[in-house]
Amino acid sequence: MKLCKDALEILKETSRTFYIPISNLPSGLQEAVSSAYLCMRAIDEIEDHSGLDNFTKAVLLRTISLKLQAMSDSLNTSEFALALSQHETLLAEVSVRIGEWALLAPKTIAPRIWDAIAAMADRMAYWAECGWTIDKEFDLDCYTYSVAGSVGLLLSDLWTWYDGTQTNRTYAIGFGRGLQAVNILRNRSEDLTRQVDFFPMGWSQEDMQMYASRNLMLADAYTNALPNCPAKDFCQVPLALAHATLNVLAVGKSQLSRNDVIKIVEQLTANK
Repeated sequence: MKLCKDALEILKETSRTFYIPISNLPSGLQEAVSSAYLCMRAIDEIEDHSGLDNFTKAVLLRTISLKLQAMSDSLNTSEFALALSQHETLLAEVSVRIGEWALLAPKTIAPRIWDAIAAMADRMAYWAECGWTIDKEFDLDCYTYSVAGSVGLLLSDLWTWYDGTQTNRTYAIGFGRGLQAVNILRNRSEDLTRQVDFFPMGWSQEDMQMYASRNLMLADAYTNALPNCPAKDFCQVPLALAHATLNVLAVGKSQLSRNDVIKIVEQLTANK
């Protein structure tokens, strides 16, 4: 029980977008999605860490991947802590406690979550090693699949595990890619200051906005096809925020205001 409470507290600190839909999920599914999200956030914090060089990021990410591949429900989380101990003072709490988040998942779905996070950590290690070099749209597709499209597939598996909900897996990839493309646009200035450019060569802001829009259309199709169920409730919030963010970016604003976020969430809640 304490771990579940800690997980929700860390989730609230790390994501205003996902805290609300995850906290509203029913028991069982909430633990599964919390486990997956916090593990992904843990490795994402390492990938983006300004105080770590790319070689160190790749080593840490591959170490985590191997630990997850060897995971079992009896694994002592101190093994994760030991593997990360050399950089513990630099790493965020969500990263240091990744072993705990992994064990939060219900036993019947945990191996699928561990496999997905292990694969994602390996892919992130590759992108850290190559310095996130994105020359063509093909490279962008590879990157957005690595860190987000594959998340859409994992979510689809979680919905099926929980209540048998079936989804279009191509649309599921678009759901993840669309959200990630909006994040790339929103974080553009910050990324450039750390000398990372996710835009393919020659692409303008408008080109990336069109890429995001194409994938958000798939995300819309994915969400609209879901029956009225916890999966649909979950997907509607980040998708609505992604559309709204894309709209404000298109008119030159940097991001949604906190009041905008609250209004969107309240509107979705009132419509249920």
